[in-house]
Amino acid sequence: MTRLLVHVEGETEETFANEVIRPHLLNFGYSGVGARLLGNARQRDRRGGIRGWQSVHGDIINHLRADGRCLATTMVDYYGLPQFGSKAWPGREAAGLALYPAKASLVEDAMSADICSAMGPAFNPERFVPYVMMHEFEGLLFSDCGGFARGIGRPQLEDQFQGIRAQFGSPEEINDSPTTAPSKRVAEIVIGYEKPLLGVLAALEIGLEVIRAECPHFRRWLERLEGLGAL
Repeated sequence: MTRLLVHVEGETEETFANEVIRPHLLNFGYSGVGARLLGNARQRDRRGGIRGWQSVHGDIINHLRADGRCLATTMVDYYGLPQFGSKAWPGREAAGLALYPAKASLVEDAMSADICSAMGPAFNPERFVPYVMMHEFEGLLFSDCGGFARGIGRPQLEDQFQGIRAQFGSPEEINDSPTTAPSKRVAEIVIGYEKPLLGVLAALEIGLEVIRAECPHFRRWLERLEGLGAL
């Protein structure tokens, strides 16, 4: 049976993967599903952002080589990915110039090509499923603004969340500037917003089926993982 490791950038994604994604995927043939923080993410200066691609690349390659029966995927925020210099992620600079529908695929396709090249011609590309959240984790929470508000214990904020959601075609389209990224919008409304705790509570209240129904890019990733459980 297949094992899956989800490489995540922070504690919120780690908990979401373990408490929401894992129970669901265990119904699709996986013998185990777990999350792993990229590098020493808990020790990372919050202002420092996610690690550079070369370091992340090494983590993923080491995992794939160490366990020939495993699959690997990622769960990282598009918003925070380095675009330039030595830390740049594959495809991220080009994605920054592209229209919304192409952004995630530009990065994910480039990540896949890089990992497959490093693993060599005998590598089965189905073993690596890159996923970049658009534009970051908080975007998923706008799938159900009432559930979001209830999940963080502030039901009175539903209308404010809904006002943001109504401006976009899907929660994943809520954009990624330093002032309008989903987390920035939430922080303006929720004083003292604590992402690792409140974000996961909101996701649990909303539920996986609602998130996948409202977020097409997330849904395609989840469906791909569902289909690979018996690989």
